[in-house]
Amino acid sequence: MSVLRLVKHQGLGNDFLVALDGFDDVDDGWATIRSEELADLARRACARRRGIGADGLLIGRRVGGRTTMVLYNADGSRAEMSGNGIRCFAHAIARRTGSLADQVIETDAGARTVTLEVTDHPDELLATVDMGVVTNLPEPDGWYLLGASPDRPVAHLSLGNPHSVVPVEDVGAVDLVALGTKVPHVNLEIIESGPEPHAVTMRVHERGAGITEACGTGACAAAVAADLWGLATPVDGKLMVHMDGGTATVGIDGPSVTLQGTTTYVGTVEIPVPEAVPPNP
Repeated sequence: MSVLRLVKHQGLGNDFLVALDGFDDVDDGWATIRSEELADLARRACARRRGIGADGLLIGRRVGGRTTMVLYNADGSRAEMSGNGIRCFAHAIARRTGSLADQVIETDAGARTVTLEVTDHPDELLATVDMGVVTNLPEPDGWYLLGASPDRPVAHLSLGNPHSVVPVEDVGAVDLVALGTKVPHVNLEIIESGPEPHAVTMRVHERGAGITEACGTGACAAAVAADLWGLATPVDGKLMVHMDGGTATVGIDGPSVTLQGTTTYVGTVEIPVPEAVPPNP
């Protein structure tokens, strides 16, 4: 029986299990795990009641100074990018290496740079990530199933992963589970203006995870849409996005955005993995 070591972090209630390989001389057991096994491990480890519980599994490897991050959602599907995930990932690396230097992390959506700052809490950091350029997407397949009024605006946006943002009068009055399950292949954000003039309130149904307390890429998409529609007025180029798990700050500079919020180290856990049984000769 071998053992895999995982560290758990959360960013605004969006929680992740992080596996690291090659960042120091410590063997966390991940070097021998085949890529085809990772989806199943994600499903088992992220399960809320029969596993450790998380919104996703982040696999990090460093080879020759190059850092890569691969994300598996809680359902085992692979995702291109996560704004809160990459911030948690950078925090995990900082704890492992003891360095708060800027990190360039390669993802399926391209390279992203994360900046870390200390806070008053020993297990917490303030993490800012350059999220790159936000681009438009075509209407996703099956969008008509939501039955949204054609007069209600909608923004289909990409931050490396797909988002659909819809403004509503009251985010708490919407059956987001029912809507999200009709378009499970996209991240669905509903937003309302305020309560501050430079803020919006958002709820999200994430692809591969369902309802989550926060979504970093979703917060960026929501801020861009809110700015476009005049639902909120940026202050010094920044909008606040309030989510169930906390508040993120989104910087808007033309088509490019940054995401800032706290990340917290939760704990470290080891999970047993049965050794492969060789076939009979």
